[in-house]
Amino acid sequence: MTRETVLDVRKIPPPQRHPLIFETFDALEAGQAFELVNDHDPKPLYYQFQAERPGRFSWTYLEAGPTVWRARIEKR
Repeated sequence: MTRETVLDVRKIPPPQRHPLIFETFDALEAGQAFELVNDHDPKPLYYQFQAERPGRFSWTYLEAGPTVWRARIEKR
């Protein structure tokens, strides 16, 4: 069993978060995933994925607040 990367962006300045998340996603092979940890609901990021990577990802919430959000993002 392969352990997935955990990308905790809570201490990263907001302007740097989305570029880092997309860079992490783009480095994945199809079928691989990473776990995103954030301090707010990353729903705007989800919509950005839909706009910029349509049909190429799956998104599963693992934890939904109230202080920590975790989402598993898989590359298709």
